[in-house]
Amino acid sequence: MAKVGIIMGSDSDLPILKDAAKTLEELGIDYIMTIASAHRTPERVVKCIKEFEEKEVEVIIAGAGGAAHLPGVVASLTILPVIGVPIKSTLQGLDSLLSIVQMPSGIPVATVAINNAKNAALLAAEILGIKYDDVREKLIEYRKKMKESVEKKGELLEKLGYEEYLEKYKK
Repeated sequence: MAKVGIIMGSDSDLPILKDAAKTLEELGIDYIMTIASAHRTPERVVKCIKEFEEKEVEVIIAGAGGAAHLPGVVASLTILPVIGVPIKSTLQGLDSLLSIVQMPSGIPVATVAINNAKNAALLAAEILGIKYDDVREKLIEYRKKMKESVEKKGELLEKLGYEEYLEKYKK
């Protein structure tokens, strides 16, 4: 059963939103992914949100660029938590970021950094982890692996020095 709904305004957003899907897959979280534009297909947005609710989606990730109204429109249609992913477009993504983060009082949208769909998936997992022990355990393991990776890289840099490290590992 899907727990996360991913919706984007255009297939041009897919290269960014795929990172949310990959991260959810890595954590073993089911998802539904679709395209619906707040401006070009508002009726489809309404239909998609109804379908998400019928399929028991518990968190929605909504990505959009430019005017980036999709996350706010989605949030206006449901009481499910909505995480907005601003997509870099015309103004280096600042237009998208501000469109998503400046929601009116009463219709919140959690917002991650520009193009950071991975963090949107991790935030969705943290929300689900409140209810699902298996998701919480996977997040704990994910963080443990991140910590170990950083420690290993730090030790290697200290051993090799920056020039050799860059030559061997950052080509």
